[in-house]
Amino acid sequence: MFLLVLFTCSKILSLSVSYFTSMYVMKWKDFFPHKDLKDPPCFDGRIVLYPRVKIVRDYLSWRQVDCHINNQYNTCFWMLVKSGKSNKDAQERLKGTLAKDKNELLFRQFGINYDKLPDIFKKGSCVYKDTVEETVKPDDGGNPVRRQRRRVIVGHFNIIEDWFWNEHPNILKED
Repeated sequence: MFLLVLFTCSKILSLSVSYFTSMYVMKWKDFFPHKDLKDPPCFDGRIVLYPRVKIVRDYLSWRQVDCHINNQYNTCFWMLVKSGKSNKDAQERLKGTLAKDKNELLFRQFGINYDKLPDIFKKGSCVYKDTVEETVKPDDGGNPVRRQRRRVIVGHFNIIEDWFWNEHPNILKED
């Protein structure tokens, strides 16, 4: 049984990463029409089985915090490079800085208020399935017929706070 689960997880992961990579290449020109893809992309992934829902939620919260930390650093780094600093000088300038230091740097040197950047950069993308009500057709009298459907939702919001999990209890529902 263990080998079957291991094989299934490996197969799902392999197919997912392969499909993501191929879609990335196929859709490149849709998002960057005037820029050639210089090197073939590669992505990695992992499947982790956590024993409890609380651990899954903690992990997802940590990933969101990590997204914010990485984005804030990279925003500062690339703004410094664009302003003429070398990669090494930009790294040296950012070494040991705290979030407030990076916010100050962005605001004072580049007029960027980090808190006003779009949430997709600060919080990443959350992808989950949810039940939504959709109009499927009009009835004989022209009135909308509505049905519950499961749809993939993509959002950029704070998943660390309780409100998200309270609004979407089915995401981490234990059987």
